Amino acid sequence: MLRLVAVLEGARRRTLAFGRRALGLDVPTADHTIAVLHQDETEVPGLDPKERVQLDRIRLMGATGTVLMAISALGIGAQPVHQNPTSGVRVLGIFARAHTGSLAMCMTGTVVVVLAWLLLGRFAVGGIGGAPRHRLSRSQLDRTLLLWIIPLSVAPPLFSNDVYSYLAQSEIAARGIDPYQEGPVAGLGIDNVLTNNVPTIWQKTPAPYGPLFLWIGRGIAELTGDNIILGVWVHRVLAIAGVALIVWALPRLSQRCGVAPVSALWLGAANPLVLFHLIGGVHNDALMLGLMLAGLELCLHAIEDIHPFDGRAYTWLIGGAIVIAMSSSIKLTSIIALGFVGMALARRWGFTPRTVAVAAALLGAIAISTTVFIGAASGLGFGWIHTLNVANAVRSWMSVPTVLGIITGFGGVLLGLGDHTTALLSITRPIAAVIAGFLAVRMLIATGIGRLHAVGALGVALGAIVLLFPVVQPWYLLWAIVPLAAWATRPIFRVPAVAFSAIVSVILMPRGADLEVFQIVGAAIATVIVTVLFFVITRNKLPWRGQREPSLSPLQTSGTVA
Repeated sequence: MLRLVAVLEGARRRTLAFGRRALGLDVPTADHTIAVLHQDETEVPGLDPKERVQLDRIRLMGATGTVLMAISALGIGAQPVHQNPTSGVRVLGIFARAHTGSLAMCMTGTVVVVLAWLLLGRFAVGGIGGAPRHRLSRSQLDRTLLLWIIPLSVAPPLFSNDVYSYLAQSEIAARGIDPYQEGPVAGLGIDNVLTNNVPTIWQKTPAPYGPLFLWIGRGIAELTGDNIILGVWVHRVLAIAGVALIVWALPRLSQRCGVAPVSALWLGAANPLVLFHLIGGVHNDALMLGLMLAGLELCLHAIEDIHPFDGRAYTWLIGGAIVIAMSSSIKLTSIIALGFVGMALARRWGFTPRTVAVAAALLGAIAISTTVFIGAASGLGFGWIHTLNVANAVRSWMSVPTVLGIITGFGGVLLGLGDHTTALLSITRPIAAVIAGFLAVRMLIATGIGRLHAVGALGVALGAIVLLFPVVQPWYLLWAIVPLAAWATRPIFRVPAVAFSAIVSVILMPRGADLEVFQIVGAAIATVIVTVLFFVITRNKLPWRGQREPSLSPLQTSGTVA
């Protein structure tokens, strides 16, 4: 009898293992499981005197680049059509009249900042595939990041005009009009100064943002009125607050994953995409990401650090879930973080269908209650649910399904079959959505069974969503890069993430002026010349060749310190 029971139990385990392997959810040993993207980082000493001198030069180099960008934004940035503070001013107005020179200055500043960030990485994550011999301290990185942020925080908007849409939609809400029904033209009038600053493509479209953001925006509109410059700066304060939340949460999440906080902050907070687009571009993604990561840290503190039967755990858990729900009331994407919190909670309770259902019910109730409260208290309701696809009108070159549809449609034109791009997009985009959903579910299950940490699984899921999204803007990449910076340490992630961040940051043009091809080419040539000369001058003063890593024995390299 006992032999029969043992045979049946063995068969049950083999069947379960086969099913998990079929779904790609097999749970190998911990070291093998995390070897693809994650490895605990070792502790290393701080910088030596020579490296501290190099760090000061890198810090000054990045600050110089952001100052150049801030000055050039006076002429090449996304300046308002009305109330332009440089218009008619003899000294400051020269940048608007010298488009080629301003563009060259901006491009040079952009390249300098990116290079400074890459050099800073020598002291944060080391070279490709290797840890740094010495690592800068948290305070050294914080001071560097603050110094680089200050010039961009007072500059005109760069790389995007979205902040003017924020101002117009907030003013519509302040007038008691539903911003989810009326666009700037219908809500404010075509001659309104706020409407005239909104890009033409968005002047007739309703707001695609959540009620919490427009609720805050309505307060800003009541405070600043038609003062565009003041309104832009207040919205930038919101963006800086979001980045501050990222800086608060990211090191704490990285410590949970065995990653050096400085490494996570370098890739996730000092990233040029954060500097240029979240702060320079004044995007509300900064506040969404900051609230999402802060809420995730609060929830994981309750799950991982407090005994499950301690009443304090539920206080932290509920508070964190509310913060994540608030982030989704800015942009809906971040609501997915609650799913990973729920799986981590269910795992803490034993990971059975019952614990998954209880965790889902608890967090779902919190999310729904928070969203209903925000919609009711703000008076904005739930019309935003019907405007989430407004941005799909844009055909983004960074979106995989959109690019596939466009390329296939272009191929049809070449073959004389006609332009069927729109029809193809209606096929590729839903297929991509299904694939992204499948990958997200797979990551949720991997979190529940303990294969991946919730932070890493969330980052992978958001990466799939971003790449397969119908519309991908450059700063959307941060939805995945920022959480993954706290978990993924392998070169297979870091090298593409760093390369893509650097390349995208350099190739995008600042907005605000109509430029001719010869102006772009001339500015690019000037930028290349200045960059080469700078490299020649500083080749012995900056760590262009990286740090020399000491040779370690196999026994030394096998051990890691969380």
